[in-house]
Amino acid sequence: MFGNGGGSGLHEYSPEEDDLGKVYDRVLMKRLLSYLKPYRLEVAFVALLIMGNMVSKLVGPWLMKIAIDQHIEPGLMEGLGTIAFYMMIALLAQFAFNYFEEYRMQMLGQNVMYDMRRELFSHLQRLDVQFFDRNPVGRLMTRVMGDVQVLNELFTDGVITIFANLLSVGGIMAMMLYLNWKLALATFTVLPIIFGATMVYQVYSRRAFRDQRRHLARINAFLQENIVGMTTMQLFTQERRSFQKFNERNQDYLRSNLRAVLYFSLFSPMIEVTGSLATAMIIWYGGGQILQNALTFGVLYAFIEYGRQLFWPIRELSEKYTIFQNAMASSERIFDLLDTEPTIVDPVQAKEIQALRGEIEFRNVWFAYKDEDYVLRDVSFQVKPGEKVAIVGHTGAGKTSIINLLCRFYEVNKGQISIDGVDIREMNLEDLRHSINIVQQNIFMFSGTIEGNIDLGKSEITSAQAIAASKEVHLDKFVQKMPEGYATEVKEDGSGLSVGQKQLVAFARALASDPDILILDEATSSVDTETELLIQDALARLMANRTSIVIAHRLSTIQNADKIIVMHRGQIREMGSHNELLQKRGIYYRLYQLQYKGQEVG
Repeated sequence: MFGNGGGSGLHEYSPEEDDLGKVYDRVLMKRLLSYLKPYRLEVAFVALLIMGNMVSKLVGPWLMKIAIDQHIEPGLMEGLGTIAFYMMIALLAQFAFNYFEEYRMQMLGQNVMYDMRRELFSHLQRLDVQFFDRNPVGRLMTRVMGDVQVLNELFTDGVITIFANLLSVGGIMAMMLYLNWKLALATFTVLPIIFGATMVYQVYSRRAFRDQRRHLARINAFLQENIVGMTTMQLFTQERRSFQKFNERNQDYLRSNLRAVLYFSLFSPMIEVTGSLATAMIIWYGGGQILQNALTFGVLYAFIEYGRQLFWPIRELSEKYTIFQNAMASSERIFDLLDTEPTIVDPVQAKEIQALRGEIEFRNVWFAYKDEDYVLRDVSFQVKPGEKVAIVGHTGAGKTSIINLLCRFYEVNKGQISIDGVDIREMNLEDLRHSINIVQQNIFMFSGTIEGNIDLGKSEITSAQAIAASKEVHLDKFVQKMPEGYATEVKEDGSGLSVGQKQLVAFARALASDPDILILDEATSSVDTETELLIQDALARLMANRTSIVIAHRLSTIQNADKIIVMHRGQIREMGSHNELLQKRGIYYRLYQLQYKGQEVG
């Protein structure tokens, strides 16, 4: 909402993107699985479907073993039809279990993602303004949408599927050991190759996926800023430079993706080759046992089928491992965001506030946006209830910082700010900010209707009150000319409305909210002369019997203020009425001379 007043240029990714730390997979996994707790019954039901699916898969090779050893090899046709019938039943059961398992897993994953997105957005709403100064919108969008979508794949195609595959591998290995433990152990000799390849793949793929998410966040941040600032970009003919910067980020993202593809391209064939090696081991060792009459053809066939089934879930696990590694990289970033605690919070025991009189006091306030680079130095002043106070000074003098601190968007480094004698740090943030209304120079408009932008969804503001406030500030005459009146849709950030119309909407907001303290941040600077004259009387009624603070650059708008505070380099250098300050012939006098050069002053 308010920055520190300094231009930061195009957002770059911050070093903290690289300093998320190496968190153990099991710790991340434990935290991710906590999102499944509200859906325990659903998870249990899916687990039952998985077990049923596994049993239906194990039945087929076992029935084929019986058919070969007890019917085909001895030449007995009787009973083969029954076995074929049982195999058909097993296939139908496998189809049913697969269908319901996939459907329920997708439903479960969508519910978990809904909960996670809601938690992330709620957490973002509690973070302080300084956090958003450091983190571009595009990066945060990547967290809430991009990284969460990656976790959606983990829950729908990862966690439960991994459990299903591990269960299948365990069941198949148990069947193979039961049929012939020697041949089973010979088959299992290839498994260390898979484990070794997996460990190597884990190290390199995690780095690649972490780089993917980091570079994607950089691209999103760059895109968001450049699309919003496209008019400025084109005005100053920066298209080529902007494209080059985007291309650099895009190339970084491409390289990280290609590295991930390279690692998987090596890992996946390794699993395929290992599976073929296991089949060769079964044929070689099992064939030798058949020649020695120590093994039947039925058991050999069952082993070949179980070997194929064994390495199918292992191959699938390798694919899911890619999802798993990508999800771990995303979860690090999501939990890093969720673990970022707001620095400005409600007090443990907040003082109750009924109706504020609006008495404001700054007492020896020091403040810096960074370290000890103070933008406010030992600032002290008092505003009486109902008093109209103006704050003036050159750009960077600390005017906006005073408003930031009063609304507690930032915390003072030293000193105290109180309202009606109560330190604002002892008030609930909601109560404090509910009692203050700010009309800014640059008005933010939300997508929705004109009326929705006036009442901002507050149930206590009726439609009649919103319209009455609009009439007071002369917004009504503009709204009546719109196609659907107050139900007219407002486009993104109010495109389609003039700057003056946006500011009239802001005045209507302030009137409808009826705040105890009103802050005007050069609120009429972008309004044409005719419109400004129309709203002057509305402003007078709005500020009557209400504490008002006006940040002004045009001194003509604050000549009737009860008190004018002159800021210079973070300090109060002068204070008094318009006439008193002119008589001092100090900073205010010189500011007035600059604006009214050629006119008689004093």
